[in-house]
Amino acid sequence: MKKILTIVGARPQFVKAATLSRQFQLLGIEEKIIHTGQHFDANMSDVFFEEMEIPKPAYQLDIHGLTHGAMTGRMLEGIEEILLKENPDGVLVYGDTNSTLAGALAAAKLHIPVIHVEAGLRSFNMKMPEEINRILTDRISNVLFCPTDTAVNNLKREGFENMPVQIIKNGDVMQDAAIYYAAKAEQKSKIFNRISFPEFVLATIHRQENTDSPDNLKNIVSGLNEINRQIPVVIPIHPRTRNILTQLNIVPEFTLIDPASYFDMIMLLKSCKLVITDSGGVQKEAFFFGKHCITLREQTEWVELVENGLNILVGSDSIKLKDAFEYFKTKKSNFNIDLYGKGLAAEKAAKEILKS
Repeated sequence: MKKILTIVGARPQFVKAATLSRQFQLLGIEEKIIHTGQHFDANMSDVFFEEMEIPKPAYQLDIHGLTHGAMTGRMLEGIEEILLKENPDGVLVYGDTNSTLAGALAAAKLHIPVIHVEAGLRSFNMKMPEEINRILTDRISNVLFCPTDTAVNNLKREGFENMPVQIIKNGDVMQDAAIYYAAKAEQKSKIFNRISFPEFVLATIHRQENTDSPDNLKNIVSGLNEINRQIPVVIPIHPRTRNILTQLNIVPEFTLIDPASYFDMIMLLKSCKLVITDSGGVQKEAFFFGKHCITLREQTEWVELVENGLNILVGSDSIKLKDAFEYFKTKKSNFNIDLYGKGLAAEKAAKEILKS
């Protein structure tokens, strides 16, 4: 039996991992999950794993709240110890977190094959820690599962065709998750006990380039305040961002709610008129649920959404934000195009892992 160790460190990675875990069980692949603890979350309880049908981690490293270097170093040490004990056939990593890089490094140095899901993504912004993590992880991986043609082409431009690696376009496992959990969200979510707008815009702000820049944050809030005068804007907001708004005396006129669970986010995405975000994952989820998206960044890894007129990049420019909102008020788009694999990404990846 094939044995895979999966490295995760943040809630979105658990959701992604759940899609492949289901397929591993169907194919008879043994999997053990290592949770680094990178994003500490008090809500990551047994109930969370049961509701999401996610296998509980075999190992908990509980490493969080440190600098990038300290966190990555301790993860590397902890993961290496587990790999030496477990001796798996492969190590599976997702996306672009410090946990991803630490897992890939630990495995590569022990000559254990590295499997990278969400390979080939590039923002071309080297100031983003995620960009550094994803580039380095790709370079030391053996199997590169790419969500899009753009991701495949990025790797080809970087010379990966001349390296002893497998490049496989399988689609995006987040679309698998969105499809699988949509029906469950209808039953589990209580989000509309907290908000009762018949129509609203859903927004999220969490990237440091926005939250840690007073000018960027003021501009974004100013633009959202203007939009809120036409249609209610709802933001699930992290306590840290809420505190920054208070410290800077920035006054939102829109509705702030506590951070939303995955099921709650699905319901908000399904019900909103438009999405405004600086999150990579939420940009795609907007598409999965048939919603236009305005992205509060200068670059995106998901260029196909921009190329198909479904997403507009505005950075922190309040005027561009308002213009994009006006444009999307009357825009009609085809959300049935196949950009991310139509929910078969995890199945394709698991079958390839079984073969390799």
